[in-house]
Amino acid sequence: MKNNFKVLIAEEEKDYVSPDTNVFEKHGFIPKFCEKNGRKVLEEIETFEPDVVLIDVFMSGIDGIGVIKKTKASRKNHSPVFVIVSHFASPIIEREAIEAGAAYYMIKPFRTDDLLDRISDLIDFCKKQKEYVFSAPQENKLECTVTEMLHQIGVPAHIKGYHYIRDSIIMCVRQPQMINAVTKELYPAVAERFDTTPSRVERAIRHAIEVAWDRGDIDVLNSYFGYTIHNGRGKPTNSEFVAMLSDRIRLGEDRPAVVPA
Repeated sequence: MKNNFKVLIAEEEKDYVSPDTNVFEKHGFIPKFCEKNGRKVLEEIETFEPDVVLIDVFMSGIDGIGVIKKTKASRKNHSPVFVIVSHFASPIIEREAIEAGAAYYMIKPFRTDDLLDRISDLIDFCKKQKEYVFSAPQENKLECTVTEMLHQIGVPAHIKGYHYIRDSIIMCVRQPQMINAVTKELYPAVAERFDTTPSRVERAIRHAIEVAWDRGDIDVLNSYFGYTIHNGRGKPTNSEFVAMLSDRIRLGEDRPAVVPA
């Protein structure tokens, strides 16, 4: 894979590069590391003109969200893809970052290989956006809506199933027919995006739902799923979970029916 995409990283080079392998070259990226300072990042965006910018939420000068907003305002037609990294799995910060225009929010620690795989997926996704029905602002709103739903339901953001569920719901909002072909279409599509297998996607989603059902607030779960999921039968299946949430979004019912006191 030789794409030669330029990546600006506001981190120490030693945190991403191993002396015995050039992981960026392997993935087809040209990296440039800079000071973890928002003002410096804005200067580098103008001079380096990166395809992707990797920044922390918390930086001196201007924070990561501020950098995104300023760049989006000044480079409306040529804004890079922003990836936010953080040590904190905060639903509030993640939602704010996505609303500002971040393409992804990734929790540390992670392998550089995994990060670059995800960035490659994001670049492919952004290239194909013009084929989608949603415009860029609507796309950000959709991701924010799904993210907020999953946090309210209690799906932990640090497990793989969270990301698989989020992409599954977004795909089914865009293409409702996919929910009728979960095994043949949905799982393979999600697996391709994350470079894994459909069976692993299925297991990870099932595990994420189990965690939410074990740890989540029963009132919130009932507000989203009502009593269609019988207490004696337990949690919904993967397809029921994805179908019910994607249907709610398409119908504009993206808030819980009852908000617990």
